[in-house]
Amino acid sequence: MRRLLVLIGFILCVAGPAGAQGPAGSGADSKPRPSHRSSSHNFSSPDFTPWQFSVDYQYNRINLTGSPFSTNGLSTDVTRYFTRWFGVEGQLGFGFGNTGATTSPANLTMKSLFAGGGPHMAYRGHGRIEPWAHLVVGMQHFRFTQTAGVLGSNTALAGAAGGGADYRLGTRTAFRVEADVIETRFFSANQRHFQVVSGLVFNF
Repeated sequence: MRRLLVLIGFILCVAGPAGAQGPAGSGADSKPRPSHRSSSHNFSSPDFTPWQFSVDYQYNRINLTGSPFSTNGLSTDVTRYFTRWFGVEGQLGFGFGNTGATTSPANLTMKSLFAGGGPHMAYRGHGRIEPWAHLVVGMQHFRFTQTAGVLGSNTALAGAAGGGADYRLGTRTAFRVEADVIETRFFSANQRHFQVVSGLVFNF
């Protein structure tokens, strides 16, 4: 019995100080655990800057009359991010080209303007490559040198859907490649055009 009492007393003496220290890592000498607060709205890092502005070259394959022709031009894009991955985009694009033999009369000089806005979703902060997708709705305007007739000066509702990727060149700049399908409705019919864009993106 005496040995049992001595053993219990020894256990209590050892357990007392251990209990006062608490579980491992909870005492004063333990290292603080890092905070895991969400970074959805943290734009302090260049990876999560709230604004993007791009200046791009655009190539379009226009299909108004069933015989497509090509245009070249300039596109600008501004995106405002409200979370780490979601933003609202505004886009403005200008195109210039010649219809060649696809129209009658042939070789008409053509100018185009596209303006629209919509959601922009990107996979940000996971390396140098930032893939993204967007949907832009707005208006498309075409103006030909022959202003009379069907192919004169026309404006219609338009929408562009597609995406691309930004390759980070530095903390604030990136190189962009983009491909889109553009839908329009001219002459009481639907048309489908294609667009390829490349240029520089500035984050701020």
